[in-house]
Amino acid sequence: MSLLRFTNKNLMAQYITIKQASLILGVSSLTLRNWDKNGKFPAHRHPMNNYRVYRLDDLERIVEDIEAGGAVSTNARKKIRQLVVKSEE
Repeated sequence: MSLLRFTNKNLMAQYITIKQASLILGVSSLTLRNWDKNGKFPAHRHPMNNYRVYRLDDLERIVEDIEAGGAVSTNARKKIRQLVVKSEE
């Protein structure tokens, strides 16, 4: 049973909520919903409640894409690192 809890905790640590993703990217939750609807930045769905969740890997990739376009966002990278550290604790 403890192994199952450990595995589920690690799996969920790879995902963040739409609110956390919007804060990191500096856009509203509505913008993320629109990006999901249009296929620009698709969300995953939580299996129990069907809420939108975002993988940290996908979020890092979109931050890199934004930075490559000229917008420097070191604050977003810092927030991602903080989330990763908190989720591993």
